[in-house]
Amino acid sequence: MDPVDELSVQDAPATTTLSALEERARARPEEFGRTALIVCESLVRIYQAEGIEVQALQGLDLLVEAGELVAVVGASGSGKSTLLSVLSGLDVPTAGRVRVGPWDLMTMTARERVQYRRSMVGFVWQQTARNLVPYLTAAENVALPMALAGRPGRARRADATGLLDVLGVGYCADRRPAQMSGGEQQRVAIATALANSPQVLFADEPTGELDTATSADVLGALRSVNRELGTTVVVVTHDPGVSEHVQRTVEIRDGRTSTEVLRRTATRDDGSEHVVAEEFAVLDRAGRVQLPREYRETLDLVGRVRLALERSHVEIHPDRPRAAGPEDAR
Repeated sequence: MDPVDELSVQDAPATTTLSALEERARARPEEFGRTALIVCESLVRIYQAEGIEVQALQGLDLLVEAGELVAVVGASGSGKSTLLSVLSGLDVPTAGRVRVGPWDLMTMTARERVQYRRSMVGFVWQQTARNLVPYLTAAENVALPMALAGRPGRARRADATGLLDVLGVGYCADRRPAQMSGGEQQRVAIATALANSPQVLFADEPTGELDTATSADVLGALRSVNRELGTTVVVVTHDPGVSEHVQRTVEIRDGRTSTEVLRRTATRDDGSEHVVAEEFAVLDRAGRVQLPREYRETLDLVGRVRLALERSHVEIHPDRPRAAGPEDAR
């Protein structure tokens, strides 16, 4: 074979791959997350505390589709609570783009933020005392947001009763919070957050003060809300056990999305079904990916690394040979 022809054949896979990548990039919609319900693009939130600048969110990207049930997890200080505050309209981002439905959270006025929180989103706090008015019954707590929205009294009562039934706490309608257990209070709180039929329900550590069995009941209630009412649910938590109850888990590390776990139902050869969980690293809009610590430590990946584009994958190599260890002598 002619040397020129041989070189062309050897280069063909890489050339084809690059061309395919360029064509795929041109085919992407110009607007990131155009069809998603929740869009965060290069989201930044910087705080000033005693003259010190703290970057809670450092260019975070996140998409949530309508109807999803998603858990956002991360260690303390990772940025997950800041993200929830921004998405719920309680905090204003510093830079980037963030949209929930038709609402642009970067440009909303104070009055629009109030309307956004009343109509577009519902919120459940970790502390049960923050969710409910202590001197009102469960039915009255659920009806309160409806009254503020101007809904007629008869409709309020009927809708409040219906929501309590969906959450499995209809029997608590005439009880005040002090007469209910922690799990019952949280389920009534979920009903209250859904009073004005929001498209998105945010839950901040909803099981943080509950035991394992009660936590399972509350998470089951959130699944019911997602399945029966079609409400998009985003749960923020540090509890890894919550991940088993949702369709997708997004982990935040150092103010950016780092990994995602997707769950799907698969069928075994004998016809039985089981849940399959697949973990993926997240490549953000700036081309950044966070490698797990154990990967970096095993291969001594520090500072500069070498990248190699292969036909179907990208390889990452340290910029220097790895020191031989005991395992290499075996």
